[in-house]
Amino acid sequence: MKAEIVTIGDEILIGQVVDTNSAYISKELNKIGVSVHQITSIQDERVHILQTLKEASQRAEIVIITGGLGPTKDDITKKCLCEFFGDELIRNEKVLKHIEYLFDKYIDTPISGLNRDQALLPSKAIALHNEYGTAAGMWFEENRKVFVSMPGVPYEMRGLMEREIIPRLIKNYARPIILHKTVITYGLGESAIAEKIESWEDNLPVEVKLAYLPNLGRVRLRLTAKGDNEERLKNLIESEISKLHHFIGDIIYGYEDEDPVEVVIGRMLAEKNWTLSTAESCTGGRLASKFTKAPGSSASFKGSVVSYSTEAKSEILNVPEEIIKKHSVVSAEVAKAMALGAQQKFHTEFAISTTGNAGPTKGDSDAELGTVFIGIATPKGVSAREFNFGNHREKVIGKSVNKAMELLQESIIKVRDDI
Repeated sequence: MKAEIVTIGDEILIGQVVDTNSAYISKELNKIGVSVHQITSIQDERVHILQTLKEASQRAEIVIITGGLGPTKDDITKKCLCEFFGDELIRNEKVLKHIEYLFDKYIDTPISGLNRDQALLPSKAIALHNEYGTAAGMWFEENRKVFVSMPGVPYEMRGLMEREIIPRLIKNYARPIILHKTVITYGLGESAIAEKIESWEDNLPVEVKLAYLPNLGRVRLRLTAKGDNEERLKNLIESEISKLHHFIGDIIYGYEDEDPVEVVIGRMLAEKNWTLSTAESCTGGRLASKFTKAPGSSASFKGSVVSYSTEAKSEILNVPEEIIKKHSVVSAEVAKAMALGAQQKFHTEFAISTTGNAGPTKGDSDAELGTVFIGIATPKGVSAREFNFGNHREKVIGKSVNKAMELLQESIIKVRDDI
């Protein structure tokens, strides 16, 4: 089945809001064998919306729309859907009761007529319950095509996808099986890897496709198999990965299925009842935010210190001033002291630290721009490594976070295997 995603909102087109919805929707559809063939972002403008819906219906069996369902006059998606389907708005009492419940329980401001009007839905639409918001989702079926409209608020959209849309698609439509397996590599660039595995890539089975996904210090190789026999597809992918090890086994670090590396690390820690803390300087809390995004992370992640200034390193993490004076804040010695400070402060088995010059100025150290030290404290001791990640601030920070994750996972595995 082919799907198309349409995001509606001027805020996306002017760069005020980043479209994360399409990425999430694409991923969830792909899991159930629905291929997204196009993503389109358009203005809150009647002619533009109607033309896009017409064109999308000619390209895809499923059209998923987000945005434009708010209570204000600039949100015109429902009216456009009525015009497109030759329909009219009618009040949905069940939706109205839900809106009134949300205002009574969670919203301080009084409910208005505009809020109640959000219960006006096209008569041909099946209302989809939006547990977290006042804008109901809508499901249309016409001429063997499915149109779904959802609010643009990410957590509301995700709730509707999970509870309403994906289950309906699974129940009502036959779909092919799509399997992915992603190999994570470190230490070699995309073009160098391509040269090493050229003969392997040229001989991949027709059901298996390869994609290169470079990202700040690592390259992911995603194998995708599509067909109607799940067991055969699994065997094909595993066979090809086994062959791949003969070409680049020395740089393959692991595999990425559905879970990001921070979730995998959290799971590894939880299995041993181990805990983690972070002490960050140049990464400014990015490492901590990675871990705390995952539900249930409090079981293993205990806390973080963003010791951005030299004083914070000394006063909060107890980094000795003589070490700072002798080696500067951007040094292996300070990185190790920061990791130990976090380990002791939060009473964790593992701690990771970052200190470096991300640029554009050097700050409290004369170290070359892009220089970063990453420290790891484990039950077996503490160590630090030096890297240079270039001269672009965001690139330096991003590479630092990725490398820190790599080193942390490596350290956990080593300690686990030594026990």
